[in-house]
Amino acid sequence: MSLKAYQTVQSRTETPRDTEHRVFARVTGMLMDALDSNAKGVQLVEAIDKNRRLWSMLAADCASEANGLPEQTRAQIISLSIWVTKYSGMVTRDKQSLEPLIDINKTIMEGLALNSGAAAAGA
Repeated sequence: MSLKAYQTVQSRTETPRDTEHRVFARVTGMLMDALDSNAKGVQLVEAIDKNRRLWSMLAADCASEANGLPEQTRAQIISLSIWVTKYSGMVTRDKQSLEPLIDINKTIMEGLALNSGAAAAGA
């Protein structure tokens, strides 16, 4: 099956939760690779930037009244996004550990997997 055909099938069968889980898994994998290799420079900055951009997109989505999540949940996600942005700067500037960013992402992934196809797939 070609990549384009696979992507078409994936987009038709994947729920929004599955998509979010997949993106979190990819970004978290980048953070874990950077941690495991004691990355510095480009690899570290790219992993942190992808994670920060993911959280910024989540915050922007949660700021929209069209978002279907409860207001309190949206506010908590926005708060986490702000923390992720601040802490990301501390990682690059002050050499703080990547582990708290990885832990938060894993927690979000667990929540997404609870009621999605990702849980059934063993992701």
